[in-house]
Amino acid sequence: MVDIPTSLILSQIVEPYGPPIFACLLFGIAGFVLARSIANTLANEELVQGEQWRYDVSRINELRKVSPFYRLFQTVIQPLAKFNRGAFVKDLPRIARELQAGGFPRVWTAEEYLAKLELQALFLLPLYVYGCVQIIGPPGIVIAVLLTVLSGYLLRRRLAGQAAYRLVLIKRRLPYLLDLITLLMEAGATFIQALKQGVEEFREHPVGVEFGRVLGEMNMGKGRTGSLEALRDRLQDDELTAIIGSILQGENLGTPLSRIFRTQADVLRLKRSQRAEQMAGEAAVQMLLPGIMVMASTVIVILGPFLINFLYTDLF
Repeated sequence: MVDIPTSLILSQIVEPYGPPIFACLLFGIAGFVLARSIANTLANEELVQGEQWRYDVSRINELRKVSPFYRLFQTVIQPLAKFNRGAFVKDLPRIARELQAGGFPRVWTAEEYLAKLELQALFLLPLYVYGCVQIIGPPGIVIAVLLTVLSGYLLRRRLAGQAAYRLVLIKRRLPYLLDLITLLMEAGATFIQALKQGVEEFREHPVGVEFGRVLGEMNMGKGRTGSLEALRDRLQDDELTAIIGSILQGENLGTPLSRIFRTQADVLRLKRSQRAEQMAGEAAVQMLLPGIMVMASTVIVILGPFLINFLYTDLF
């Protein structure tokens, strides 16, 4: 009887079946986490609200209502959020500003939303592992991990892009909102009445949503200055900060609000035209290289057959 080394037997088993077993193991872990999250979700409608943590628990209960993803994977998102508080201390304030500027529900905290993005990227890991291992082999596991990290980074950049795009939409419509408020105030309406009418007119637009929050805070007793300062801190944009600062300064000096709004609307239009001119100038420079490449390709297409014919006739 021939003794076969145990290492040889394991190598014969693991080498052909190792990557599929690893991929199946990842799928199994993901399925277990999903099943456990669903079970916990169905077992408990709302968290128990203690006296000490009643405000945070109320926020979490509201978050469970507005976000089905958080509701399903709360048991995983909470530990990840705790990890993010220590690992991404410097990035959390920026993420919080982007969540506010992007119009996301206020019940999200920066670390919890970052944990959501991380979990979404982790869900892609088994697919990356399976695809890369099938194409490259066992070294594809490293590439799959890198693709997962890249997916998390792209999701993070997507959040920043959404916030920047929403700010652009707000700055495009803000002059028209200020013009409407100015006309209503010059016609005899108070600032609250004019702002309410403006919010109603732009209720489907981000600028209407943001000034609707300003109106809501003022209706709840917050001062006009405090509401506008909250809007400035919420959006964190240089142009909007300058405009809101000018409005607050004019109000402190006693300048009529209608005159301030009309002036700031004109300033916004001027900045928008200047930004359009800048983009047009940059576009001309950016189109220079593609234009040269198109011209070179056209020359090659036109002169290529003649050159080939000349070389063929000369050589043969």
